[in-house]
Amino acid sequence: MSDGSRRACITGIGLVSSLGEGIETHWERLSNPLTASPEIDERRFSPYPVHPLAAVAFAQQIPRTTDQRQMERWQRIGTYAAGLALADAGIAGDQELLDRTDLSIAAGNGERDIAFDQQVLAKSDRGAEAEGDLNQQLMTGLRPTLYLGQLSNLLAANISIVHGATGASRTFKGEEMAGVSALENATARIESGESDLVLVGGAFNAEREDILLACELEASVYRGAPFRSVWERREHGGGAVLGSIGVFLVVESACNARSRGHDAYAQIEAVRSDRRRRRPGEAAAAMAHIFKAFALQPDIALPILSGASGIEPGTSEERDFIAHLRTAGIRPVVRAFGNVLGHTREAHFLAGVALAAIAISKGTFYPPFCGASPEDRADVEPDHILVTTLGSWRGEGAGIIARAE
Repeated sequence: MSDGSRRACITGIGLVSSLGEGIETHWERLSNPLTASPEIDERRFSPYPVHPLAAVAFAQQIPRTTDQRQMERWQRIGTYAAGLALADAGIAGDQELLDRTDLSIAAGNGERDIAFDQQVLAKSDRGAEAEGDLNQQLMTGLRPTLYLGQLSNLLAANISIVHGATGASRTFKGEEMAGVSALENATARIESGESDLVLVGGAFNAEREDILLACELEASVYRGAPFRSVWERREHGGGAVLGSIGVFLVVESACNARSRGHDAYAQIEAVRSDRRRRRPGEAAAAMAHIFKAFALQPDIALPILSGASGIEPGTSEERDFIAHLRTAGIRPVVRAFGNVLGHTREAHFLAGVALAAIAISKGTFYPPFCGASPEDRADVEPDHILVTTLGSWRGEGAGIIARAE
C-alpha cells in the first residue's frame, strides 16, 4: 500500500448474536466481567448445546413480508445485519453511495429439507435391502427448487434487493476460511484502488438439526452438559458449540471516509491465510508463519481475539502458537470469542474482526471470557489486535486490526 489514503478502514458494523443486537449491546455485555457470559440453550437440541440468536424484529431491516418469506433464516439474519452495518456507516438510503458499495460475502450452503433427510436416514438403517427404496426416494423426493432457493450467493442478492447495494458482488465459500478470504479480498481491492466501499460479512444459523448432524458426522461438535470453554473441552471429547450470528462490516478507503466526514472504528493493517495438510504441528507452524509476516515489534503486550473452536487438534495447536509468541518476546493477552458467541463457521473470523474494531474504538480490551488458561486478567489499551481462526478441518488465518490513523 503506497498511499495512506488507500488504507482500508472499518466505518460501519452490524452485529446480531446470542448476546443481542448492535455495537453498544455487545460492548456492554462483553466489557463487564459480570455480564461477559454466554447465552446457552442446552435442551432444544440435546445433547448438543447451542448459542441461540437473540430475539430479532426482522421487519426493522427487511420491511416487506414477501422478502422475508422467500429467505431462509440464515439469509434473514445476514440481510438484517447488513442493514445495521449500512445504517451505522451512514450509507443506508444514500443511493449514490449504495451504487458504489461492492459486496464481499462469506456464505455456506443453504438449509436442507430436514423431514426428507430423516426419511432417508430411517431407510438407510435397513442396510442393503433398502438400496432400491433409497434410490427411488432420492429420485422422487429431492426438490431442485429448494436447492436453488438456498444457493450461497442469494445472500448477496437479497442484500442488493432489500438495501439497494448494487456494486460488484463476490461470494466466498469454505467454512472458516470463507470469512478470511472475504475480508482479504475486500482489503486488497480497496488498497489497489479498485473499490472505495465494500460491504463484507456473513451469517450462520446454528439452530438447525441438519448442520448439527453434519458436524456430528465429522466429529466436530461438542456433546453434553455442562457447557465448557473452548480451552477445557479436549478432556471431554472436544468439539465446537455452534452459535447463530449475523456480522457485517463496511470497509472503506480512508480517503472516501474522509470525503464524506465519517470516522472509522479501526483500520485493517493486514489479513493473511494459509492452508496446511494438518499433520501434527503444521497448523501452529502456519500461524507462526502468518504472524511473522505481520512484522510486529517484540516486547509488546498483544491483545488476541482467538477464534479457537474447541475442535481438536486445532485448538491445541492454537495453544502451541500462543506459546510460540511468548518465546518470541510477545506478551499475548488472549480472549477466545467463541466462548461467548459460539463457533460461527463462515462468519467466525469476521465476528472477531468486529469485536476487535469495537475494542479499539473504545480504547480498552475485554476482560477474560472464561476462567481457564490461557486467558488471564490484564489491562491493556489496544493499538493493535490480532484476530485468529483455524479451520475445523483445514485453513489457517489471521488479521491485524489497528487504531485508525
